Amino acid sequence: MVRLFLTVILLALLTACGSIGLLPTTQLVEKAIALQVEQTQQQLNQKLDLDFQGFEIKRLKIRQEQPLTIQSLPAFRVRGTYNLILNLPKRQLTQLQQPFEVYLQIQQEGKSWRLLVPEQDSPDSQKSWRSYLLL
Repeated sequence: MVRLFLTVILLALLTACGSIGLLPTTQLVEKAIALQVEQTQQQLNQKLDLDFQGFEIKRLKIRQEQPLTIQSLPAFRVRGTYNLILNLPKRQLTQLQQPFEVYLQIQQEGKSWRLLVPEQDSPDSQKSWRSYLLL
């Protein structure tokens, strides 16, 4: 009886420890948003010849983490808000309470995460995704 009780407790602890590591952290979400902002800045620099000199992400608030499966791997749709500070040559722009939605997927080995971005021109009913390594 004691052996069964100890086995149940051990399994519960192992399950709890495993699931904690599978949730996206605030730092991971911030990296994903930063990658998206960098890509947007590069596009704006090319099209409008703007001179962005960096940015900061402040007050990131995660409002929802929805688990799902994308291409047979566990993923999360994470939603929330953040403040964005853009540095320009002669001034600083602040955008408050910017909403975000990112898709984050943990890889099979459980050591790295990827940012998934849905393709805009997906002709079939299946969504296709672009994937970027975060860590």
